[in-house]
Amino acid sequence: MNWLAESLRENVELALFVSIALGYGLGSLRFRGFQLGPVLGTLLAALLVGQVGIAVPAAMQSAFFLLFLFAIGVRTGPDFFHGLRSSALPQIGLTVFLCVVALGLTWTLALALALDGGTAAGLLAGALTNSTALGTATRAASALGTESMVAERLANNVATAYALTYFLGTLLVVWFLPAIGPRLMRVSLIDACRELERTMGIGAIPAAGVADVMVRAYRLPQSLAGRTVSAVENLCTSGRVTIERLRRGSALVDVTPTTPLEADDVITIGGRRPAVIASSGVLGDEVDDSELLDVPRVSADLVVTNRKVSQSTLGALSEDVGARGVYLLRLRRAGRELPFTHATVVERGDVLTVTGAGANVARVADEIGFAEYPTSATDLMLVAAIIAVGGLIGLPTATFGRLELGLSAPVGVLLGGLTVGYLRSVNPKFGRIPDASLWLFESLGLAAFLALAGLSAGPALIDALKKAGPTLVVAGVVIALLPHVATILVGYYALRMHPGILLGVCAGAGTSAPALSQLEKAAGSRIPTLGYGVACAVGNVLLAFWGTLLVVAGAR
Repeated sequence: MNWLAESLRENVELALFVSIALGYGLGSLRFRGFQLGPVLGTLLAALLVGQVGIAVPAAMQSAFFLLFLFAIGVRTGPDFFHGLRSSALPQIGLTVFLCVVALGLTWTLALALALDGGTAAGLLAGALTNSTALGTATRAASALGTESMVAERLANNVATAYALTYFLGTLLVVWFLPAIGPRLMRVSLIDACRELERTMGIGAIPAAGVADVMVRAYRLPQSLAGRTVSAVENLCTSGRVTIERLRRGSALVDVTPTTPLEADDVITIGGRRPAVIASSGVLGDEVDDSELLDVPRVSADLVVTNRKVSQSTLGALSEDVGARGVYLLRLRRAGRELPFTHATVVERGDVLTVTGAGANVARVADEIGFAEYPTSATDLMLVAAIIAVGGLIGLPTATFGRLELGLSAPVGVLLGGLTVGYLRSVNPKFGRIPDASLWLFESLGLAAFLALAGLSAGPALIDALKKAGPTLVVAGVVIALLPHVATILVGYYALRMHPGILLGVCAGAGTSAPALSQLEKAAGSRIPTLGYGVACAVGNVLLAFWGTLLVVAGAR
């Protein structure tokens, strides 16, 4: 055992991966339907491993954190910049309100309880489950122009306060928003979301998978001879179907909407399963013609970059680009799947997952923007350059009396990532960062940063819990809940925001993805997602700055 402890002390990189492995294993365990998750699991594992006393290089910790921040910025960049438009101002205003209330409560409690800047920042980051604030606070504590022992103590206090309150903050918000939030507004979340869905017409285009789009062949009856392709398609009233080609005698013939049909033509009907099956009552006998049915189909992600189609509804977009034979499967915005109907407004950067004949998909892609196909290539030069430039931009500080304030390198990198994310949303050819690479940067960056922070803070954990444990628990409850209470009351009674969207804003402003997931389950709807994206992007930036502010201000 002594050999293992000594090996970990002398080889920080091994201690790092031991902590990540243990953390992910611990985070995957379930207890009565609840699991810690990899974030808290990794931090707790590292605090345990760190009891042997491991010296962690500050630069090593910062490097992983900057990688994480860059990934967060790229993922949320489109939402952040789209949120600057006037249509999203209520959501931005409520996000700022929640974050300011949280900062004010933390500052007040820190003064009342005589907490140092590191503990206060860790308390805010943990209660709001925001790893970005944890990182900026830890980085700010390590970079303070004070004695090394003082800076190390502040950085350790950030990690210990975060570890103690993160689990509490996660549980409270996941329970509070779906269970208590609707009661504060005196509404039924399920009924409110269903009513909005009816208003939006959700259900007109079902969210379907590739398996729900099918092709069948029918022999055209004599009664339909002489009609055009579009006329026969219009007879199928159960949903949109498309005649993609036909067999006339022994020849396979491609068709257009004006192609006249003849008796005994064998036609292919493509569309969603219910519509195609219902068409059998109109079209007559089904035919098994493997050669005719072998219509080459592709699925692709179409990124909306054309300004002319941005802000169009899906229904209008389908008509404008002539999306005949192309079927929408999913609509994603900043990586999150949204409910959609013919009336849903499309924004630049939205990703439409479609399926259809290859030529049709390529044609629609040219009209709306860019077809993005899977790739494993990552533009590492761009990644490294943006992290370096963003960090350098964030370094300068301004002095106000004894207080020095600046963006800090982490916030600069976050803003750089936000910019790249937005630029890629309007021009996907700018840089190559596949989703898999982005996931790795985000997951490994955060896990490694938390593990190194836990390893460094491990020896001080026990003393910190003895001195401030109960106090931090009470303060964590206050900071986790009161900002959401205030935001719900202001958002619903003053701004009259829809309850489902408002609760999504709260989850986003608190950067709580588990709370959003629970809201969707409680509502039986994706409506809360409509309020999450912009709030999460803006909340991440504000809380990152709050982490630095609390450490710097508390140390003066």
